[in-house]
Amino acid sequence: MQKHAKHPSFDVMKFLTRQTVGWTSSSYQADRIVYSQGNPVDSVFYIHKGKVKVSVVSASGKEVVVAIRGPDEFCGEGALTGELLRLTTVTAMTACEIVRLEKENLAGLLHNKADFADYFLRHLLTRTARVEADLVDQLFNSSEMRLARALVLLANYGNGIGISSEPIPIPVSQETLAAMIGTTRPRVNFFMNKFRKLGLIDYNGKVEVHRALLNYVLHEQPHISD
Repeated sequence: MQKHAKHPSFDVMKFLTRQTVGWTSSSYQADRIVYSQGNPVDSVFYIHKGKVKVSVVSASGKEVVVAIRGPDEFCGEGALTGELLRLTTVTAMTACEIVRLEKENLAGLLHNKADFADYFLRHLLTRTARVEADLVDQLFNSSEMRLARALVLLANYGNGIGISSEPIPIPVSQETLAAMIGTTRPRVNFFMNKFRKLGLIDYNGKVEVHRALLNYVLHEQPHISD
């Protein structure tokens, strides 16, 4: 599993409060949209607190959840690559505190503040590694193992954060999980019941992930050579 590459001595919010460039911090309740697919691209967002889901809707109306973002992560980085319209929709999954940075202001910080640029680069490298791991997951793993890995990542075990032996509650529905791993809700329900019987999760209307699920995923993880 990929570990979160947060710079050990860098505090984004403390850094921003010392800057003269404009930025705004807003609170979002669960299910509130941060930005929508097709919106003009004019800013990048930093998630200070909470979790969001990143989704795409096809021309036929099918929604796919492509990622979950949590604290100390960015979304909307396409603003820096010349994109004109948002390719995804970002929706709060929990109560969130999210910072909005105009793309010109962010570009100035990246050019002039080496410590922030280093932090942002680490974020992008971690994101790239996660995308590669997700691709391997989709190509080589069964629906069951894709679900197990998604639950582990949502519980932050894959980020080196979830070190407690206590189960970690995660705010996610079966519909969202099905959209994340490319299967149906009945299949998700089947595997969730299996994980519960194995003692890997607690599931009774809400999901609590045990650390044992991480061991389950690591034991079953495919070994792919270059």
